[in-house]
Amino acid sequence: MATGKRKSQSLLNGAMVLAAATLIVKIIGILYKIPLSNMVGAVGRGYFDSAYNLYIPIYTISMAGLPVAVSKMVSQQMALQRYRDVRMTFKVAARLFLITGTAGTLLLLILSYPYAYLAKSMEALPAIFAITPSIFFCCIMSIYRGYYNGLRNMTPTAMSQVWEAAGKVVFGLACAKFSITYGYSRFEQGLTVYGQTVHNEAEAASAIYPYAAAAAAIGVTVGTVIGMIYMMILYKIKGDGITREELAASPRPASSTSVAKSLMGLAVPVVASSLVFSVTNLIDSMTIQNRLATMIENNTDLIRDMYNAQLSVSNILNADIPKYLYGAYTMSLDFKNLIPSITMTLGVSAIPALSAAWALKDKLQLKNSVESVLRVTMMFALPSGIGMGVLAFPILQMMYETGKSADAVSIAAPIMAAYGYTIFLISLSQPMTNMLQALGKAKVPVYSLSIGAIAKVVTNYIFIGIPSININGAVIGTIVCYTIIVVINLISLLRTTKVKLDYMSVAVKPLFCSVLCGVAAYTSYGIFNNILPDITKGGHSFTNILATLIAVMFAVLVYGISMLLVGGMVKEDIIMLPKGEKIAKTLAKYGFIE
Repeated sequence: MATGKRKSQSLLNGAMVLAAATLIVKIIGILYKIPLSNMVGAVGRGYFDSAYNLYIPIYTISMAGLPVAVSKMVSQQMALQRYRDVRMTFKVAARLFLITGTAGTLLLLILSYPYAYLAKSMEALPAIFAITPSIFFCCIMSIYRGYYNGLRNMTPTAMSQVWEAAGKVVFGLACAKFSITYGYSRFEQGLTVYGQTVHNEAEAASAIYPYAAAAAAIGVTVGTVIGMIYMMILYKIKGDGITREELAASPRPASSTSVAKSLMGLAVPVVASSLVFSVTNLIDSMTIQNRLATMIENNTDLIRDMYNAQLSVSNILNADIPKYLYGAYTMSLDFKNLIPSITMTLGVSAIPALSAAWALKDKLQLKNSVESVLRVTMMFALPSGIGMGVLAFPILQMMYETGKSADAVSIAAPIMAAYGYTIFLISLSQPMTNMLQALGKAKVPVYSLSIGAIAKVVTNYIFIGIPSININGAVIGTIVCYTIIVVINLISLLRTTKVKLDYMSVAVKPLFCSVLCGVAAYTSYGIFNNILPDITKGGHSFTNILATLIAVMFAVLVYGISMLLVGGMVKEDIIMLPKGEKIAKTLAKYGFIE
């Protein structure tokens, strides 16, 4: 194995690397799901997301705990200069991942039919089968991701995520386009469409949707293969940076059996925590779709009247209405998941830093790490969420106005707005979970997630069953769930670390400036949307696009200036950013920080 120069990053520096990659990945994901939704419509999108919701819990069982365990063990071993243990951890983890990847793939196949039956979504089966192999490839890829994260080098993980996302877009959209073109060509020739006899275009579309979703899912599998190959090649060429001299001076390593037991001991609580979260989402998906289908069966005419304008435009069959509303709901999730996926990187990056501080009993580093993660999470989540809330409709209109999902924008926008105003809760949950895991308190997130999950399922059942609320009830359940999780996790985190938070810096100042940010976004959009000339080309309203982009830029400017004026930025956080010393000196020069 090649051995290159070892690269180590600070907590926030590593987080920034992952955050930048995550942002790129999410942008690529939007570039994937927007044209996909425009191709397959809300119904086809519903099938795709239904399959994805089963995939995530099995993915979690297969590999969620081991990367965290590897990262934690490697970071502690590196801090104690036990380099031979580092190498042993990698070898043992590789064997464990091979086993869990194979088992996870088989488990997904076994559960596919029961899940589709209970969710009243048998049409999602082709998509489930298409995405199944990616479990195995993800596990192999995560051997290297966990290892490099433990070495406090987040760049390999970041780059593999970008390659994985790019592969998903290219192959997913190409396969989906081919499946749709093929299906309609069969219909135009008067032939069966994917084995079904159809009599009109609406029936042909209904027959095509499941296979278009499956074709898109193939892209997910191909993307994981590309990401895996990238990590394998990188490791072969670059290695881990541990020198022969360091290995020679290192104490004798623990046995492979001992390392395996330690890894599993760390991984099981993490898996349990992540599994509760993923199973909650799976149950959430099943209860939403099942409850929605049952409610619509009993109130078809009422629901048809409520959404008559949207359903008529897309010529949706009564049997497809549940999937149509669920697909509209998932359109809002693209943006709801964007912000937490970025703040999650703070928690991932905090694991090695907190683990090392905990192992060395460095109380000051422990306090600085906890406060930095919470503060930066709020500084990012609050303005982003409020901005997303006030601009929900123009953003969705900008993305979907020319495709088959354009009519669903009016349904998705209020859901996206509600999530925007409460996104800080979701954004805080995962970093808190990661920090508790790094501190050896992995049981606490399991406890909080379990209570939140139960509350979510009950709330979903009650509110989605009310015809006038229908799919909007899913938002209520999510907010209740994450409020419970954040409150319990925060109390435990502060008790464990004995950190006294500066709430003015962590929450009050970012909230005040974020409200100003939201006001700026709302007013500037309204002004520019009215004064700009009406420019429409190819179905796109360039007036809306320009007004939205101007509103976003104006909001960012207002937020940045207001944070500087109220002293909302902390020197320690800035220093840990790339080129932070230089930025901090410049801000200090003008009196914005001490």
